[in-house]
Amino acid sequence: MAPVTTPSRTDSLLRRVWRFRTLLAVTGGALPAGVVAVVLFLAIYSWPAIVLNGTSFLGGSEWSLGNTYGDPVTRNGVMVLPGAHYAILFLIGGTLLSTLIAMVVAVPVGVGAAIFLAEAVPGWARVWLSLFVELLAAIPSVVFGLWGYAVLIPLFGRYVFPALTHIIGFIPYFGGPPGNGYGLLTAGLVLSLMIVPLITATLRDAIVRQPVSLRESAAAMGATRFETVWVVIMPGLRTVLIGACILAIGRALGETMAVLMVSGNALGYVPSNIYGPVSTMASFVVSQLDSALQDPTGFAVRSLAEIALVLSLMSVVVNTIARVMLSYAGQPGR
Repeated sequence: MAPVTTPSRTDSLLRRVWRFRTLLAVTGGALPAGVVAVVLFLAIYSWPAIVLNGTSFLGGSEWSLGNTYGDPVTRNGVMVLPGAHYAILFLIGGTLLSTLIAMVVAVPVGVGAAIFLAEAVPGWARVWLSLFVELLAAIPSVVFGLWGYAVLIPLFGRYVFPALTHIIGFIPYFGGPPGNGYGLLTAGLVLSLMIVPLITATLRDAIVRQPVSLRESAAAMGATRFETVWVVIMPGLRTVLIGACILAIGRALGETMAVLMVSGNALGYVPSNIYGPVSTMASFVVSQLDSALQDPTGFAVRSLAEIALVLSLMSVVVNTIARVMLSYAGQPGR
């Protein structure tokens, strides 16, 4: 006979379920609440800068603290240094371009490495090679930046960039002065090395976990090993690949120290070619914070907070687009 459930026992069970659901709700809501709190703080703190800078903040490329030895003046009810002007179009361009270069390089390399580790490497070797790939993701960004500074910049500045301008200089944006190694392309390549492990590790695990019946069915129809992976397995992993790419984009958008050490940290400068120095929003905030603290009005720091707000909103937009793409990719027949 089934055990008899008394009313008191039922009430106790319902209370436990309610507590468990409450705990899950609090835990699950902590992360989005934290994001909202950060964005709200940035919006409130940078509001005077938002009001005073206006839309020109996104449409210009001049960043000037003004006369730090002059007496502050009042503009639209806000105290600022005379001659101060803040605009970040050059930062938005540097951030998006470096991220684009990183993704163009990292996605094919990451997908190829994931397929290689999952399908072409014996099981005993796959463990060690996969561990090496995952260790790349654990290396601090400042180490990547130091490596780029000590190895890539001299190599690119002396040999690679001059050779590229000679060979493919006829392609728009690849011609012109090759620079000294610091710049957009170097920053993009360093970023690509940092985000490849995210794509590779995520996609490799997904490929390994695919049912064996898929491979057996494809082999029975005469498909080669490569055809099995590319035609049968990979189409079913679109959502996984999109998710991995979004994680990689988020890492690239917010990377600071590595980019700061190899990008040239250009101020108010939009590069004329892919070799020119740039600045990204995250690295610029770090590099300019000390100077901004010299502003007695505090307006420069609030303008840096406005940069952080724009970067946060860009991340939200990227994740929103990712959700739409994931929903679209998950529809039957897509």
